Amino acid sequence: MILAIAALAAIVIAALLSRRTGVAAPLLLLVIGIGISLIPSTPNFELEPEWILAGVLPPLLYASAVRVPVRDLRRNFRMIGLLSVTLVIVSAFVIGGVISWLMPTIPFWAAVALGAVVSPTDAVAATSIGKRLGLPHRLMTVLEGESLLNDASALVLLRTATVALAGSFSIWSASWEFLRAVVIAVVVGLLVGWLTVHLRARLADPVLTTAVSFIVPFLAYLPAEQAEASGVVSVVVAGLVTGNMSVRKLSARERSTERTNWNTLQFLIENGVFLLMGLEISTLLADLQDNGHTAWTVLGLAGLVIVLLLVLRTAFIGVEVLGQRRVAARFPAARERVNRIGAKLDAYDPEDERIQQRIDRYSRRLARGRADLDFYEREPIGLRGAVVLSWAGMRGVVTLAAALTLPLSTTDRSLLIGVAFAVAVISLLLYGGTLPLVIRWAKVRTPDADEQRDEVISLMESLGETAENSLASQKDVTIDGHHIDSDVVDSVLDRFRQLRDRRRPADDPDQLTKRQQQKMVSRTYLEAMQEALHEERAIGAYSTYALQRAQSFLDAEELRQDR
Repeated sequence: MILAIAALAAIVIAALLSRRTGVAAPLLLLVIGIGISLIPSTPNFELEPEWILAGVLPPLLYASAVRVPVRDLRRNFRMIGLLSVTLVIVSAFVIGGVISWLMPTIPFWAAVALGAVVSPTDAVAATSIGKRLGLPHRLMTVLEGESLLNDASALVLLRTATVALAGSFSIWSASWEFLRAVVIAVVVGLLVGWLTVHLRARLADPVLTTAVSFIVPFLAYLPAEQAEASGVVSVVVAGLVTGNMSVRKLSARERSTERTNWNTLQFLIENGVFLLMGLEISTLLADLQDNGHTAWTVLGLAGLVIVLLLVLRTAFIGVEVLGQRRVAARFPAARERVNRIGAKLDAYDPEDERIQQRIDRYSRRLARGRADLDFYEREPIGLRGAVVLSWAGMRGVVTLAAALTLPLSTTDRSLLIGVAFAVAVISLLLYGGTLPLVIRWAKVRTPDADEQRDEVISLMESLGETAENSLASQKDVTIDGHHIDSDVVDSVLDRFRQLRDRRRPADDPDQLTKRQQQKMVSRTYLEAMQEALHEERAIGAYSTYALQRAQSFLDAEELRQDR
């Protein structure tokens, strides 16, 4: 209990220091853990791989997948797939070949297993740095999408290398097992995501809805693993389905409550595992000494692996960016073709409603095609972005946990685990410590605040006009069987028009907008009411029920003002 309290205190302190120093909290916790582990009186800590892979990884992946829009993954799927699957496989075999050539005592498949272990990236530190420095959204999507999927590729490849170590391996059977694992995992993830969202929608209670969401990652992970499929892929798919469906199926209050609780849980787990990584260094050093391996051997191999990973990652990203440039040259012709098809659809006079519905589907598909072209032209990944992506190849706790799953009979197992741990720690400290400098040096274009605000205003106006037209087109508005007076409809529409107008920027840049002025007045008013409520609570003239209801009202209004 004391250790848990101390760990929680360390996590909070590291988060506060991160805000002041600009250093990512995971890096600070890793250094703190290493420092504590080197104190002679510190007890030994051992990281249980099953606890990480089955207990920590599913909720972390689920929490990340829920927040990633499917549209962003679709638009960046080519690069994400290249980095999370192809690069992982190539890196594993290149590292396996080099390590087994340099150290003939290590079998080739054991070296490939090491390559699979160190191939997946951990985007926690990279995304925290990127969000603070304002990296473009597309780069953040690539980093997050890659880290969601590359764990699955690495773990499946690790399982294949482990089987090959036992003497039975076939490229066709390995390919079939990989495909089977992915297909089964996708099916399980789709079913779990769809069923749990509908179940939670029926509960209609934020507390119960959030409680059920805590078991969704494990409902997706465990059945897939029992079927010898990829539990990681299943969890990611369930998270994507949940994030996509919850907007329609769950209320705003339920989504807000769930988001707050999951942010807290993710914060504690993510930072806790980095602290635990640092605490385990003394145990790993002792194990290396017991097996006759020196720290210099471990550091030398780890340095070689890091260089190989960086070269391969840079090459893959560079080739993909150059390929995207060639594809971009065909955008004008593609846009002209889309516009030509759209003009034909607009000029077509449908004979019946069925054909009209089909035309509407095609028109929607064309609109999505235009939006995709606009996105690729508006947010290209240039050479500057490629530099940042190449330098963001940090490894994390999955690397260490996967290394600990190597069979006990593996030749030089302690050396391989030590190299994996050194790669994770060095990459976190090296890349994580210098990534802010690389981002500033590369001068990646950060999102413009004015452009983002104008886009939000444009979207809100478009949404408002569509909703207003849907009501204004009806002579008699009837909702749930009740006739609504036209004056009420006009007053509601007028209120929403005023809300949209308040978001417009002032003509004078130095002048506050109406919305800003309103928020300042509202905040002052709420603070005065809060002070008065504190005074009434101290006096005790009102009942506890009345005081709690008043507090709930003030809290809700404060949340509304903060949006």
